[in-house]
Amino acid sequence: MIKITFCPTCGSSNIKKVRKDWSDNFRGQQYIVPSLEFYECPDCGEKIYDREAMRKIEAISPAYSKKREKKVELMLEEQE
Repeated sequence: MIKITFCPTCGSSNIKKVRKDWSDNFRGQQYIVPSLEFYECPDCGEKIYDREAMRKIEAISPAYSKKREKKVELMLEEQE
């Protein structure tokens, strides 16, 4: 994970690396990413995600389900 020492939004040095369940919703469908690690600023609420965190979000988010289905479909076609 990248090391962040200040918030890029407000400049606060209080930004902290946290690990907690992260939730969001997509088109009314709520989903949770358990034990997601990211940086969060207690002063302005900014959240910063590294590549690994984004991959975990994308793996669970329904917003990316069609993309995953298409990728699997292409992989299956290549195997034939």
